[in-house]
Amino acid sequence: MTDLPIHAVLPDLLAALRAGSNAVLVAPPGAGKTTAVAPALLDEPWCDGQVLMLSPRRLAARAAAERIAELMGEQPGGTVGYATRMDSRASAKTRLLVLTEGIFVRRIQDDPELSGVSAVLFDEVHERSLDSDFGLALVLDAQAGLRPDLRIVPMSATLDGARFAALLDAAPVIESEGRIQPLELRHIGRAAEKRVEDEMAAAIRRALAEEAEGDLLAFLPGVAEIERTAERIEGVAEVHKLHGSLDPAAQRAAIRPSREGARKVILATSIAETSLTIDGVRIVVDSGLARRPRYDRPAGVTRLVTERASQAAATQRAGRAARQRPGVAYRLWEAAATAGMPPFDPPEILESDLSSLLLDCALWGVSDPTTLRWLDPPPAAAVEEARRRLMRLDALDADGRITAHGKVLATLPLSPRLAHMLVRAGEMGLADIAAEVAVLLGERGIGGQDIDLTLRRQRWRRESGKRADAARAMAKRWAGLVPPPASGRGLG
Repeated sequence: MTDLPIHAVLPDLLAALRAGSNAVLVAPPGAGKTTAVAPALLDEPWCDGQVLMLSPRRLAARAAAERIAELMGEQPGGTVGYATRMDSRASAKTRLLVLTEGIFVRRIQDDPELSGVSAVLFDEVHERSLDSDFGLALVLDAQAGLRPDLRIVPMSATLDGARFAALLDAAPVIESEGRIQPLELRHIGRAAEKRVEDEMAAAIRRALAEEAEGDLLAFLPGVAEIERTAERIEGVAEVHKLHGSLDPAAQRAAIRPSREGARKVILATSIAETSLTIDGVRIVVDSGLARRPRYDRPAGVTRLVTERASQAAATQRAGRAARQRPGVAYRLWEAAATAGMPPFDPPEILESDLSSLLLDCALWGVSDPTTLRWLDPPPAAAVEEARRRLMRLDALDADGRITAHGKVLATLPLSPRLAHMLVRAGEMGLADIAAEVAVLLGERGIGGQDIDLTLRRQRWRRESGKRADAARAMAKRWAGLVPPPASGRGLG
């Protein structure tokens, strides 16, 4: 394995985990934490079980497992495996399992002792997703009450080490230096009256003309903008798209090194900000925009909103160009405008619908989530709103305890409202249809982008490919989790 900056501090990390149960690792992009830390734990005297490494995104989880397995001379599913919502490779031999945060929350709910697990690593924990914060709260609770021997390591390039260390009982903070490569920032601005895809296409053409070598990674807010930009740069280079609704084969093609003599342009959402190293990229073009879920409390729904990216996200994006060699980042805003961007992306727990969180807390046996240990506790108003909603769904009783119906909802990997729809549909003998609707509502791109679910469902039935097949299998699995209709309740 190539010597990486993280190797210089691995002895300190291993020593900290021999002396105590927790440590915090701060390592800049390119240091090698994602691929090097977890394998180093497998031979430690205290590590006689699995190491779980949590990743914020399916693509990052799969890519990390594949890269670690490759470095070990294996295929995923052997010593190293992964588990995501629609794609898993693991076996009885798997000792290092990379999994998404949501999958981990389900696992610890099913097995609070985490039997057979020696360590839990939280990669890219600075992203502060709701599942990451909740998973950390649960594993700390399990460590305190059931598993004092369990090792816990939050890892990130930019995390606030002191705050995480305090949360983990004054755990030692191990800091790694990164591999510093020169990075040039070029603020080229953009015309506000023009469509972002027109400006991005022009910037990509300019960057390819000004930079004689290297692949290019462009950040756009969403799938629609990626598709329209791809149309506008057709023929200028080998163009790949990279977003969460692509099937795994297309995602692998996007991050694979370009062919010899060819230049590649990757049009990506924020999915490519962290975790991934894309070989050959030394040019970044950043729209400065991001699409994020925002909970509309008066309407009671979560909407996708296009916003300015944060300063932290812009730094992460630019850094993609200098992971392996000197790079350049073109930014579609003026340099002075950077100060007006929000410093960080806000933690999801502060502005999300907390219905799922509250239901999962009740399943854990906690009616008041503030009794768990959080970096940022859930807002009281959001907790109360979620409690009222769950009571209307018959998931909680008047004292905030989980009901029998709530336990059924909590076993489904869905939001409480979708789970409630599925269970009630199952009582009428319509679980198969409801499960397919739940998949269409939760998985972008399945059956197309049409707002008409009937049309999407019809297209999906004709679709081939691994992602469509995996989605069908998932719908069948969800339908199978629903209790069968009581005698006489079905609709012939």
